Amino acid sequence: MPLVASQLDIANAVIDEVCLAGEPWIRTLRRGQIFRILDLEGNQAVDTLFYSATDPAERYCASATVVRQGQLYLSAGSRLYSNEGQAMLTIVADTCGRHDTVGGACAAESNTVRYALDKLHMHNCRDNFLQGLAHCDCHDEAAARLNLSKRDLAPNINFFMNVPVTAEGRLSFEDGISAQGKYVELRAEMDVICLISNCPQLNNPCNAYNPTPIRLLVWDPQ
Repeated sequence: MPLVASQLDIANAVIDEVCLAGEPWIRTLRRGQIFRILDLEGNQAVDTLFYSATDPAERYCASATVVRQGQLYLSAGSRLYSNEGQAMLTIVADTCGRHDTVGGACAAESNTVRYALDKLHMHNCRDNFLQGLAHCDCHDEAAARLNLSKRDLAPNINFFMNVPVTAEGRLSFEDGISAQGKYVELRAEMDVICLISNCPQLNNPCNAYNPTPIRLLVWDPQ
């Protein structure tokens, strides 16, 4: 996958925040804004959902994104499509090179199936998404007005996560291919709500068994 560096100056960012390890983050991105997800320490997995800021029934669609591009993985030049076939975001810079579309988000139930029954109560991305939605009024009034809930959770993108598909069609969760300081930048093609779970997973090597913070930056259109 192509690697494309950004030309943006961090000093000009209108949002510059750190999302702690294992925590959610939710914000509205306006059309034309550039959004950077920066892997501060390397190998972190960033589970992400996008919704139209004007109609929450329109949201990121993994199947449409994969089919329209004939590619399971995302990188520079990839477009993220909605369930209505509209381009939501475009990846305009990427220093990691590959991002997963099929691995999904960890949940209490999947942790017990994949690992052990005693993992049921471990913190997970599905709970993170719900926590972000429950408290979005503290962080983003536009997101709060949409009244998103559990029924609005859909298959997500896993930025920086390495989920190879085997010759037999199975998924394999492997060590990440990111590193300290790697990032991906997306341009919003419409007003979107971005919901992130900075993955707390401790049972597979997606984040080297050590969840770490990420940095999130937004620039207005130039």
